[in-house]
Amino acid sequence: MEEGAGRPVFEKGIIVVGGGHGGSQAAASLRAEGYEGGLTLVTAEPDIPYQRPPLSKAFLKEADHNLLPLRPEAFYEKNDITLMLETEATGIDRQAQTLGLSDGSALPFDRLVLAPGSRARMPGIEGIDLDGVLALRNAKDARAIRDRLYAANDVVVVGGGFIGLEIAATARLLGKTVTVLEAAERLMGRVVAPEISAHFLALHRGWGSDIRLATPVGRIVGDSGHVVSVETAAGDPIPADLAIIGIGVIPNVELGKSAGLTIDNGILVDDVMATSVPEIFALGDCATFDHWSLGRRIRLESVQNAVDQAKCAARAILGKPEPFREVPWFWSDQGDVKLQMVGLPFNATRSVTRGAPDSGIFSVFHFDGDRLVAIDSVNRAADHMVGRRLLGASQSPSPESCADESFDLKSLIARPPRG
Repeated sequence: MEEGAGRPVFEKGIIVVGGGHGGSQAAASLRAEGYEGGLTLVTAEPDIPYQRPPLSKAFLKEADHNLLPLRPEAFYEKNDITLMLETEATGIDRQAQTLGLSDGSALPFDRLVLAPGSRARMPGIEGIDLDGVLALRNAKDARAIRDRLYAANDVVVVGGGFIGLEIAATARLLGKTVTVLEAAERLMGRVVAPEISAHFLALHRGWGSDIRLATPVGRIVGDSGHVVSVETAAGDPIPADLAIIGIGVIPNVELGKSAGLTIDNGILVDDVMATSVPEIFALGDCATFDHWSLGRRIRLESVQNAVDQAKCAARAILGKPEPFREVPWFWSDQGDVKLQMVGLPFNATRSVTRGAPDSGIFSVFHFDGDRLVAIDSVNRAADHMVGRRLLGASQSPSPESCADESFDLKSLIARPPRG
């Protein structure tokens, strides 16, 4: 590697592994930041990088709904980004700085960006391999679910998280009998406030779904190789000709692990997405990092996080490092209801509600002491957008102000931070 004009110049080029939101953004950001060398995007999928959030909603609901590319194919051609579709990365030779591929070839690199995402966590129970038992992570999964969903009568969703509830809502819109089995005491319990969980429980039950909390699955029963029922741990059988598993994901760390990268519930990265090997970066669902606000290591599974980390990694690779300090935000569309979250509530000691949950338009503000750390909003986009600006500027209204709908939160944005 040589230095030129204050920034690194690479002879072998840069390889990005992964065709999700993070991988596509990394390639785009490298070009946007001025990189002119060789750039290759390797993905095991047959489709050019596409939008993933619609897969659990519009894509399933509409038989003619096509994948929505993140960027048109012409973008990659215009920006001289080599797309290697249906190509799996199989290994990393750190000494030679080459990436092994499923076709037996190896590509040289100066820098390697790992954005392989994650895969569905599947429970080790009887019947998990039956025909009609599916999970959703990519377009291939979505196509398989959509094909079966239209013919199905009874759908059982295992898991009451975002993906499971989005699919459950879509299935109900299609007139299917839907049962959701959640092992925990409430829906979306890892990520939202109890008030939000209770609201969505009432919504889904109002839409006609049978929601069973504190109900782990015991086994899946089949006939002639196809699922016919899902049995709870207590032995209660629930008819099912389609079972959707949505109990979380496992980060795809195998490629990084084989190269000797440090692994800690994900590929460990620093504040510019560099791994324990300086030439290799990682981002998105597969990456674990020390969160600047929480004071502990976390791994975030969201489109926004992958995109923001990709931008951070691109700048660092090109000699313009800026510590990753983006405020995380998430969303989930379930039926006609939009849930938006900003910040992380894990350290929260107090919460207040703005608006009336009975109205279906409200937010829950989470505080760590007097410091605002997160907001959950239901059909209240203005609170979400203001919250992103407040958290981004380290602004903390008082809990009393947040609970008072007559108080204009936007009036605080221009003020200097307290303390």
